[in-house]
Amino acid sequence: MLVMCLLCPDTAVHAAKPEDTISSPSVQETSSIERAEKEKRQEKQILTLGQLIKKYPDTFKIHGPHVKQIALTFDDVPDPRFTPQVLKILSEQGVKATFFVVGSRAKKHPDLVARIVREGHVIGNHSYNHPQFHKLTMVEYTDQIIKTEKILYGITGYKPKLIRPPYGDITENQLRWAKREGYKIVNWNVDSLDWKGISKEAVKRNIMTTAGQGSIILQHAGGGSTSDLSGTIGALPEVIRELKKKGYTFVTLPRMLKVQKDK
Repeated sequence: MLVMCLLCPDTAVHAAKPEDTISSPSVQETSSIERAEKEKRQEKQILTLGQLIKKYPDTFKIHGPHVKQIALTFDDVPDPRFTPQVLKILSEQGVKATFFVVGSRAKKHPDLVARIVREGHVIGNHSYNHPQFHKLTMVEYTDQIIKTEKILYGITGYKPKLIRPPYGDITENQLRWAKREGYKIVNWNVDSLDWKGISKEAVKRNIMTTAGQGSIILQHAGGGSTSDLSGTIGALPEVIRELKKKGYTFVTLPRMLKVQKDK
């Protein structure tokens, strides 16, 4: 998560020495220097994710309205080890979810992306190769989104409106670009922590102790070569059944947020 950077303190005022007054800058030069210094200070001022959410509430979402709806979301798909197992459970439970797709993986397993959409789920853009966005230039960042978008359009016939930054990480300039281009950034407010390879019981506990009205739950249906998502596979049916008993309905993110799935 990004942190607020402190602005550098102003240079201390000191008494003028004779040599200081030999070559005084003109008013125009002073104005240019002040503008340059202001731009440097603005570049150093980084907003936290919480501040970005407050500043861009229509573009950056972490939860839905406070009604008895819950959105299940699954990152890092497609993955032939785990994605089919998650899809099978969702089908058995009659639940639709939202899957955030990594472009490089979609390129390798287009059939799985097509299956996700065919079975009534929604897909979102999760970058091309899962970098930390704040480490990228704007050109690199936009390339991550657009490259993945083209791959997904070729497979599914639509360009996802929803973007989930890897690690939930995004800068203000990147967010502003997404807003201008008509995207929505969607993170989460319930984290299963399943990527840690934790047990079924731990995954379930992490979800059930924090899920509530309008919750967006983060889980994974794909991962690296050493990933162990058996905790998610084991917990998912019980989580769905217990939340249904509590009166919750499961919806896709576009339905929860009342937006289109495509741009």
